[in-house]
Amino acid sequence: MAKKIRLGILGGGGDSLIGILHRVASQINDNYEIVGAVFNPNYEESIAFAKEIDIPTNRIYKDFDTLVEEELKLPKEERIQVCSILTPNFLHFPMAKKLLDNGFHVICEKPMTTTYEEAKILQAAQEKTNTIFAITHTYTGYPMVRQMREMIKAGAIGKVHKVDVRYYQGWINSIIHDKEKRSTVWRLDPKKAGISSCMADIGVHAFNMVEFTTGLRIKSILADFNYLYDDNQMDVDGTVLIRMDSHVKGVVRASQVATGEENGLAIAIYGDKGGLRWEQENPNYLQVQSDTEPLQIFKPGHAYNSELSLDGTKLPPGHPEGIFDAMANIYKGVARAIRGQEYNDGEFPTMLDAVRGMDFIESTVESNKKGNVWVELD
Repeated sequence: MAKKIRLGILGGGGDSLIGILHRVASQINDNYEIVGAVFNPNYEESIAFAKEIDIPTNRIYKDFDTLVEEELKLPKEERIQVCSILTPNFLHFPMAKKLLDNGFHVICEKPMTTTYEEAKILQAAQEKTNTIFAITHTYTGYPMVRQMREMIKAGAIGKVHKVDVRYYQGWINSIIHDKEKRSTVWRLDPKKAGISSCMADIGVHAFNMVEFTTGLRIKSILADFNYLYDDNQMDVDGTVLIRMDSHVKGVVRASQVATGEENGLAIAIYGDKGGLRWEQENPNYLQVQSDTEPLQIFKPGHAYNSELSLDGTKLPPGHPEGIFDAMANIYKGVARAIRGQEYNDGEFPTMLDAVRGMDFIESTVESNKKGNVWVELD
């Protein structure tokens, strides 16, 4: 077996959900070893956390700049090869830029940056250093999402003409209605989150799902946001009309105040021969619809699925796979890319996906601010 890839972690300490998700996912396929980290801005807390999860403390650094400086002093065969950035949004750009400029590969949480301009700067940096960059749109790692992509590519539903995707959560309800509380949450702070909360956090996942599954590019959007309170600067709910072509249209709906919703990402794609439906909370079921045939349900692990879907399936049919497995599939694809192995272009979202995501976020904000008008994406 190939030697494990040396992984560094930035952020994600303590009880961070995203930290647990990335650490577990990196271990699932035995491709990575965590060798260095800055888990927390507080060095003592970072050390304590490393001990808690049984990682050697000799390469737990006091801050990000020290990590880069000290790792570059090590022989190439010992230093960190790829870093996962799990910090709040405003730190993504400076960290990713320095890592790319110094030849490190990067796995980054979304959104990649806080502005589209920063995203284009990172794209240029990656092209210059020829490094691997992955943006963790986790849901692209689900076997049945990959099956949906391959079926559409193969023409199973014919020409796509309608897309409906929603991502509904309710978690911010307990915060947004309390003026004091909402001033303490970083996702509602433009200095830390950027220009958007809802669209940058979950709407961009829905946007990515449309382009990942259909293989089409969204060309223009019209957005309508809800901020709920005049003193709240960040969107917490929004509806976005999308145009992919003159006869291919759809809607992206995202909300952080959908009362009672947990992680309600769902996508439906309709073509002239059939339709496909998938829900994140029931990820092992892909509905295949037709005007002339009974409803079909595709499930993971069966021989009728595509090679890409089966590659992302670790268990026999009937054994549920979930979000840890989906993120692990992204890490597996990145490992293949770092090792120079052959891989399917659907195995992990790339720099292009990250840049397009930032273009989408900024365009939705612009559309809403201008009075809900159509805005062209690059």
